[in-house]
Amino acid sequence: MTPEMRRKLLAEFIGTAFLLIGVVGSGIMAEALSGGNAGLALLANAVATGCILYGIITTLGPISGAHFNPAVTLYFTFTGAHAKSEALPYIVIQILGGIAGVWLAHLMFDLPILQASTTARSGVNLWASEVIATFGLLFVILGGLAARPEAIPALVGFYITGAYWFTSSTSFANPAVTIARGFSNTFAGITPAHVPMFIVMQIVGVGLALLVLPRLFKSAT
Repeated sequence: MTPEMRRKLLAEFIGTAFLLIGVVGSGIMAEALSGGNAGLALLANAVATGCILYGIITTLGPISGAHFNPAVTLYFTFTGAHAKSEALPYIVIQILGGIAGVWLAHLMFDLPILQASTTARSGVNLWASEVIATFGLLFVILGGLAARPEAIPALVGFYITGAYWFTSSTSFANPAVTIARGFSNTFAGITPAHVPMFIVMQIVGVGLALLVLPRLFKSAT
């Protein structure tokens, strides 16, 4: 493995870890401070997630491309924009980084490090939501590449903040995030038994994006 590849993987690990720290940590804090108001807790969770996305994409994008998401890595690999030899290492390190981020969030909030979520997230409505959420995320990224590459951190941050509210699943849109959230029995959790179907639907979203987006954004790479 070259030094440059190690640098890319370190960026993907740290970025995905901070993404999950943002998702899970803000969920814990929001639930603790919202007085039982689920809407207020979700709003805080969404804003914090959008903010951390802006930060990590801006700072780490020049190093690794700031994927932090196997769905993004798969899309760019299938379109030829990402080296096939780097796809599996990226996906593995994203998953490991996500789990590490969950554990660090638990540590910060003095919770048991090792947990399994009991939050049920299943049903056709949620599965359809994950297809749409994943397609939408890739739509925003490809559209940003075609129109204003420098705006991608803000575009992704704003999209995910909004998608927490306009999708019934609260827009996981990321297999690494989905797996990691199965390890947290907190506001952001998902029971491990429901993780596989979310991931299947996210991959369907990638497939739909591969069919549509190259035709829509011909100048994007």
